[in-house]
Amino acid sequence: MNEYNSFVNEEDTIDLLELIHVLLKKWWVVLLAAVLCCTVTLAVTVFIIEPEYESRSSLYILYNTAKETTVGDFQVSEAVTEDFIVIGTSNPVIDAAIDALQEKGYTFTRKEIKKMVEVLNEGDTRLLTICATSNNPKDAYLVANAIAEATAEKIGEIMKDEPPTILETAEIPTEPVSPNILKCAFIGFLVGAFLACVVLVIIFLLDDKIKTEEDVEKYLETSTLAVIPYIGKKDRKKEKAKRKKKKKE
Repeated sequence: MNEYNSFVNEEDTIDLLELIHVLLKKWWVVLLAAVLCCTVTLAVTVFIIEPEYESRSSLYILYNTAKETTVGDFQVSEAVTEDFIVIGTSNPVIDAAIDALQEKGYTFTRKEIKKMVEVLNEGDTRLLTICATSNNPKDAYLVANAIAEATAEKIGEIMKDEPPTILETAEIPTEPVSPNILKCAFIGFLVGAFLACVVLVIIFLLDDKIKTEEDVEKYLETSTLAVIPYIGKKDRKKEKAKRKKKKKE
């Protein structure tokens, strides 16, 4: 039993070495596939995928600003910030933002703004961040500021207190946040190389032809009596050229 296991392990090791040898021998195929896939990914990223721009505004949430602020007010502010995240994406806030934008001559639907806007509370702080993403940088800027103002007014109305302070107003973004061209190109390169390796491995596993003396001994468990060398077209041409020279001489 131990002899059988050692034989199987030996066979597996030889197959693995042969597989590595095949991959190394066909390195140019792997490289070519990786470069082609990288090129296609770059083309799709640059010419087909539309870039997205992100603009952010932020609110500072502090409960009971009309009176003297206590430690308890800070704790309450932290507790209700999660509620304000829901308020920031509620229909009344979005509708108020739509009305404010229409007064400036810009038209958006509720569905469009819901798709663009995300309200975040980063790091368990009292800061509420309104993030707007769009293919148009100006749209992202307009919506982020409109939602921030509408959210502040709605929070002040609900809390029956002064509206939260707008700590940072949104600006028109100059650089897209996605897609990341370098990242996409790198991923395309890796995918191309991986697919090429997979195809080469499949071809290797399906190839059951006996090609060498070692294959005869390995698979047929017998020895070879003689070996007939393969003569390719180039070798034949060389032989013919040599014979012609000899005849001329």
